[in-house]
Amino acid sequence: MKTRSAIFAGIAGATLIIIVGIMTNSGENTHENKIRVAYFPNINHAVPIIGMEKGIFQNHIGNNTVIEPVLFDAGPQVIESLFAGSIDIAYVGPGPAINGFLKSEDHNVKILSGAASGGVSFIVHPSSKINSVADFTGKRIAAPQIGNTQDISLRSYLSENGLKPSEKGGTVTVLNLSSSDIYTLFAKGDIDAAWVPEPTATILVQQLDGKRLFNEEELWPNHRFASVLLIAREEYVNQHPDLINKWLEAHKQTVDWINSNPEQTRKTFIDFMKKETGKSLPDGLISESLSNLQITSDPIVSSIHTFAKRADSLGYLGRHGYDLEGIFFDINSNSQLQEVLVNDKT
Repeated sequence: MKTRSAIFAGIAGATLIIIVGIMTNSGENTHENKIRVAYFPNINHAVPIIGMEKGIFQNHIGNNTVIEPVLFDAGPQVIESLFAGSIDIAYVGPGPAINGFLKSEDHNVKILSGAASGGVSFIVHPSSKINSVADFTGKRIAAPQIGNTQDISLRSYLSENGLKPSEKGGTVTVLNLSSSDIYTLFAKGDIDAAWVPEPTATILVQQLDGKRLFNEEELWPNHRFASVLLIAREEYVNQHPDLINKWLEAHKQTVDWINSNPEQTRKTFIDFMKKETGKSLPDGLISESLSNLQITSDPIVSSIHTFAKRADSLGYLGRHGYDLEGIFFDINSNSQLQEVLVNDKT
């Protein structure tokens, strides 16, 4: 499994969720003085990045608990690590989160809050003659890891428009690649387009003359869909209510801080990427990326059900269908969390 993987220009694929997990063997994997946090080094993950870099999470958690960051580049990898006991909390997209809920024992992976909406675009190579979905036939289109949120959106969009990927006997070649590989193949002209999150989308536009055919949010009701959610293993939440309460408070404060301080957010993210990758991203690139993203604690419930329906139609959820009943944490079951969680939904 790849953590802190090599990233070209600081790009990595994913959409935004916090997962708080207690592992299979609670006796061995309960960390009273440490929280291992997984997230991706991209602007859609602004909440964990900014919250960590500005010390907001540490200030709420307190100095007696160490927050240990672990960087990933794909949501399915995070779910695997969650179940393996390698991480305690993490940020991932709706697709992996739904899979985590359905595959977890007793369906005890729960959604607590949102963290972002949007921040995903369809970018066309400058030499590829794609002006609409009618031009997709015969084209090579990239998305991050199979089963991740952008992959689900791309494949569903093809199906809704009467198209199929080549492995299903269709005319569109879908390539599931890391963000660095997407950049490389786009630069070579070996792919026609990519369905990718920020800042990868804007990097392809500004550095490689890609054309932003549309933002994914344009395809959703009210131009909003969850690309970041806060989810948790119910057991862990119930066993550590004070810790989770503090995390939730820090989460909401970070959302508010980002929305009130766009310029400082941009600078903090640029500094983070330079520290993690050794490469600096231009101010204008990050500003444009942020303009395509809404940082919000709203989980946009309807979009979660839509993602599940789409994943099921693609065969990602198994043969027996799916049931999302119970995927949202029942705040009434834990009075210590009720007030902060209710406030987090505003």
